[in-house]
Amino acid sequence: MKKLYVGNMPFSITQERLKEMFAVFGEVTEAIVIMDRRSGRSKGFGFVTMTDDAAADKAVADMNGKDMEGRPLTVSEARPMAPR
Repeated sequence: MKKLYVGNMPFSITQERLKEMFAVFGEVTEAIVIMDRRSGRSKGFGFVTMTDDAAADKAVADMNGKDMEGRPLTVSEARPMAPR
């Protein structure tokens, strides 16, 4: 199982759309768009968890830099959250 970071997303992307975008590569167990608590708007990034590591690697290779509504996506393996 691999968790991917997806950045520079258009603010219009929904969790359902994010999941659909990565489901073509393999099974997606979770797709989360990070929302701003105050405004309720997307922060422009999110995370996708995929069951198959090879499928996740292919998704990174194919989706990183892909144009989405005029914005090049940033896709990489997620790093652990730094302690605050």
